[in-house]
Amino acid sequence: MADRDFSSPGVRDLLRLADLPLFTPERAELNSHKLVGFDSRDIRARPFNLLRSSLSKKLKESGFRLVGLTSATPAAGKSYLSLNLASSLARVAEQPVFLVDLDIRRASVAEEIGLTLDRGIESFLEGEADDLAALGRHVDGSELGIFPAVRRKRNTAELLASERFAQMIDIFRNRSDAAIILFDLPPAFASDDAMISLELLDGYVLVVDSGKTTRKHVEDVLAVLHPTPCVGTILNRYSGGFADSYGYGYGGPDYGKYYDPS
Repeated sequence: MADRDFSSPGVRDLLRLADLPLFTPERAELNSHKLVGFDSRDIRARPFNLLRSSLSKKLKESGFRLVGLTSATPAAGKSYLSLNLASSLARVAEQPVFLVDLDIRRASVAEEIGLTLDRGIESFLEGEADDLAALGRHVDGSELGIFPAVRRKRNTAELLASERFAQMIDIFRNRSDAAIILFDLPPAFASDDAMISLELLDGYVLVVDSGKTTRKHVEDVLAVLHPTPCVGTILNRYSGGFADSYGYGYGGPDYGKYYDPS
């Protein structure tokens, strides 16, 4: 990336959270999609707080900043986890956290958070917009910036393999004020979009759907996405252990009291 010059009159010198249009999510939308990462007092946010600590440590050790979230197959809860993890990270990060929707065929991040838009990052990739800040949203009351996408059914691989995509990644990597940039990627086996995207990212987190994702799925994803490093895995929809004596998870008897309003 260092040998490319992506400077152009239409691109800001620095992509700052403060320059993104402000967006205030409706509480009803957050509740309906179970987006609990914004609320530190919500007991359901505890697993995401633990995830953010583990991920932050690994990113600091590796020096990674640009990390994708993917899964083997669709409907593994990837976008839900991306939003909750990003919002949880933003609550403790010294610098802003950005979340970018690269699952352009599905483009669900905007819908999950209750955002209606006419254009998103696909407009930048298609050459219809040059100002990334105008395409993002600053979530009111947080240090989180979201860069949603509007759904495109065709030519997504071409968009992600383009010079415009490389330019966008260069902006996020070298000309943004975000400490961590998470990318909601397509499922690894749905198309080659995730594989193409990861060529320019630092690593990825694999979302494993308990009871559906097989060991063979995991092995195949690791092989297909090699040599991009797998930062870690998240086991989603795991039902065992959440009501044990330690109260680890949703509504346990001991930890639950810690989150009660004082």
